[in-house]
This record gives sequence, structure tokens and C-alpha cells, in this order.
Amino acid sequence: MSTLYIVATPIGNLEDLTARAARILGEVDRVVAEDTRRTGILLKHLGIRVPLTSLHAHNEASRAPALLEWLGAGETVALVSDAGTPVVSDPGERTVAAVRAAGHDVVPLPGPSAVLAALAGSGLPSERFAFLGFVPRKGPDRRSTLERIAGSLETVIVFESPERLCKFLEALDGMDPDREVCVARELTKIHEEFRQGTAAELLSYYQEAGVRGEVTVVIAPAPEGSDEGPSEADAVRLVGQLLAEGMRPSGVAKEVASVTGIARNRVYEIVQQFNSEADKGEGGA
Repeated sequence: MSTLYIVATPIGNLEDLTARAARILGEVDRVVAEDTRRTGILLKHLGIRVPLTSLHAHNEASRAPALLEWLGAGETVALVSDAGTPVVSDPGERTVAAVRAAGHDVVPLPGPSAVLAALAGSGLPSERFAFLGFVPRKGPDRRSTLERIAGSLETVIVFESPERLCKFLEALDGMDPDREVCVARELTKIHEEFRQGTAAELLSYYQEAGVRGEVTVVIAPAPEGSDEGPSEADAVRLVGQLLAEGMRPSGVAKEVASVTGIARNRVYEIVQQFNSEADKGEGGA
């Protein structure tokens, strides 16, 4: 039996690599990495020469037999991702499960994490939090994620691309305009930025300033009393959002009724009110 080390690597500042991580990377028989070019730069910086093999989202399943063969032959292996802690919103979950099932040891080396860095620097409640990974781009998964954030009694942390940050903030504003949000950008790098406010305030800022670099968003918990369930005001906001996305009225009524628990006929009345107001607006133009 041998050992797979899960090694956290810097998310920006190379000084964040722990002494233990540097030592293990220099001692293992090989390294499997999400991006061999990026990890190669890190190893060169450390003066380490070791066999380097790719293991990413598209080849993780097919790479497992070779990895188990190396471990079975007595080799020690280090798993690293592009940056931060492997497996956390990165490839590696299947690998760790397969290695444990084969009876080998799995040893995590704690270190840099955009999730924890953003949470710690945000000043938002940190006793309980949920990390949801990257926000889905569209469809039911996106809507359910937004609904989960809106009703969460825990601080929520998500990743978002700079190109889609404004769209996400716009959706948050439509769901819960009073919720406090923190955008953590380019963590540990030269242009690191923490910016806090309501979704509308942050949207206004980034629409003017633009967004560059890697983005982590921290959203404060829902106010006390939110566990009473979605209100009709929540239904109105969601109806407006789904209609704006181009969903058919019948589909909106079904979706909102399912999410909020409000009777479908009442939701359909809300949909009709939106359409009526839209017709009035076109008529007065």
C-alpha cells in the first residue's frame, strides 16, 4: 500500500505554499496535475524535477487505473489542481474515492483556498456557511441555485466568472435586494480587492469599472424569519425574473408555484398582472 497526497498550492502568491507542501512535492515519485504546464512552472520555481501527469475533468475516469497501478507498485503520488485545494470545485473526487477503495492512504495537506480566504476577509458571518461552487449559467439548475441562496440561513460562497458577475448580481438583486454581498477578486494577488454592499450597489460599481480576474462571491445569510418560507413578494420577484428570461407564462406559473408553494392559480394571476402592465407600457410609448 502507498500514499496519495492531496497538496494545496498557491492561488496567487507563491509565498503561500507551505513548507510541508514543498517538501512533499520534492519527495513523491510523481505528481498528477489538473494543468501540467501551470504546475510545471511551480515545480521549476521550487527546483523540483519529478514525473508530471495530467489529471483533469475530461480524463479523470480513464486515468484512475494508471494511478492505482503506480500506487500498487509502491510509488507515492501528489495530486494538485490549477490552484488552491484539490477536489474543492476541482477534479479529484473520483480519484480519492478510488484510491481509498483500493486500500491506499490519502493524506491531505491543508493550504490556500479561495473559499476560506474570501469568507475570512468578507467580515460576514462565518460560523456556518455553504459553498456551492460555480453558479450554473442557465436553466433550472441556475434558478434552483438562486432560490437556495435566497432562502439560506447560512452564509453562501460561490465562484463566478468575470464575464457573468454582473448578470449574477442582477439576479441576486431581483431575488433579495437587501442582502449584503461581498465580491472578493484576485485573492492573494497584486490587485486583490474586497468590495462590499448590496447586489445593486456592487452591480452599479462593476458595470462602470469592469471586472477582471478570478472572482469569489460571499452572500450574507437570509434575515431571521426567512425560514417561514417564500412570500408572495418572493413569487412576484421570481415571476419578473423568469418572464425577463423569456420563459412562457404557463411555464413561469408552474415553476414559481413549485418553488414557492403558492397556489398556481394565484401565481398565474401575478403573471397576468405583469403582462397587463407590459401591455400598458407599450400602449403609452
